Amino acid sequence: MWAEIGAGLAAGLAGMAYAVRGRSARLLAPCFYRGPKDRPALALTFDDGPSPATTALLELLEKYGAKATFFPCGINAERYPRILQAAAQAGHEIGNHGYSHARLWLRSPQFIYQELAAAQHVITAITGKAPRWFRPPYGVRWFGLREAQRRLGLTGLMWTALARDWKLSADEVVRRLVRRASNGAIFCLHDGRELESRPDITATLCAVAALLPMLRQRGFALLTVSDLFSVGP
Repeated sequence: MWAEIGAGLAAGLAGMAYAVRGRSARLLAPCFYRGPKDRPALALTFDDGPSPATTALLELLEKYGAKATFFPCGINAERYPRILQAAAQAGHEIGNHGYSHARLWLRSPQFIYQELAAAQHVITAITGKAPRWFRPPYGVRWFGLREAQRRLGLTGLMWTALARDWKLSADEVVRRLVRRASNGAIFCLHDGRELESRPDITATLCAVAALLPMLRQRGFALLTVSDLFSVGP
């Protein structure tokens, strides 16, 4: 009997862990982790910005005719509104990554809603357009997120491949992402480091500089998330 109880508890914990962290899990909120596979296109996404170095990233994207989706934190958007405006004006998509990059697990539904709503307000005021995608900090969802997304008109977005560019070298990031490049893939990189005001994102910039021509040579269109889904999920 105790073995059966233990097995049941283990299965329950595993299921809960998947609901919270699983990239394709939708139990706690609607969420996508890749786009359609019917055409050679993928999406580059950048979390935690904007930062002063985002400007260099925008120049790289322009050089290769690539569009991306940025998921800024509300606090960082308030610090660098002109950089976020520049990204939007260049045709990139702006999503929502929460206001303070707070961990959402074990938080109340009210806290979760306020985190998303505060960021939504700041980003809309800066860019003139309300985000339609939400990426949860640390990729973690929790109870109450479904209702918060519904109220704010947001859809959750995870990733096909996580660059880990906050800890890996540029070469390692490139190898990691090139292996996962496929139709509809969504790559998650970072143009900030949580709430650091002037983060060092040299590895990210070097990786993107090497990655963009490789992806172009392989025939991939580099689109915003909304364009990857064409008319949206």
